[in-house]
Amino acid sequence: MSSLPATPTGHEAASILLDIGAVGIRPAEPFTFTSGWVSPVYIDCRRLISFPAERSRIIALADALIDREIGYAAVDAIAGGETAGIPYAAWLADRAAKPMLYVRKKPKGFGRDAQIEGVISDDAHVLLVEDLATDGASKLAFAEALRRAGARVTEALVVFFYGIFPGSIETLQAAGLRLHWLATWWDIIAAAEARRHLHPDELREVRQFLADPVAWSAARGGRAAL
Repeated sequence: MSSLPATPTGHEAASILLDIGAVGIRPAEPFTFTSGWVSPVYIDCRRLISFPAERSRIIALADALIDREIGYAAVDAIAGGETAGIPYAAWLADRAAKPMLYVRKKPKGFGRDAQIEGVISDDAHVLLVEDLATDGASKLAFAEALRRAGARVTEALVVFFYGIFPGSIETLQAAGLRLHWLATWWDIIAAAEARRHLHPDELREVRQFLADPVAWSAARGGRAAL
């Protein structure tokens, strides 16, 4: 997909992720994701739980985004995906005084709510929250679990969206899910350049990956197709 524009919100979120050491850059020893993609870069948004001031600011940015792009009047409950999305959903639900749910990766027990923890009302409009999205596949799985339990799920929010895999946004849209995010790799690169955080060789390698992640992954033994 084409590069997504860097934004002021994205720059601030990216700077926070850089400050807390959540950005991993390892071109010589690339990361292999559970989805099969091989990447020279990695984001660990889970680190935010240990940084009170930084996580408070990220939640404030997410809260403003929800108010601006979705509208809290259209949100009946906030659900986090197991496990990384749970704290973000809890913080946002508390801030907005909304019911909170979480979605298991696999059902536990029986019935339509076997994958859902918390009380879910029929036809409730639920906002799905996760820490990050690569190609969006896990968002679809969580959204479908909520829908099977009777919820309406049309919006998903992540702190970080890779924003590089072709067709990821379109696939989500085709499934009736609109994705919102605070920062992408383009924001990380802009913030890193501004503070001279990356060595020129690392920056060049990362840019090559962002330009064609499928080819970069395939050349290093990783996933080679969407």
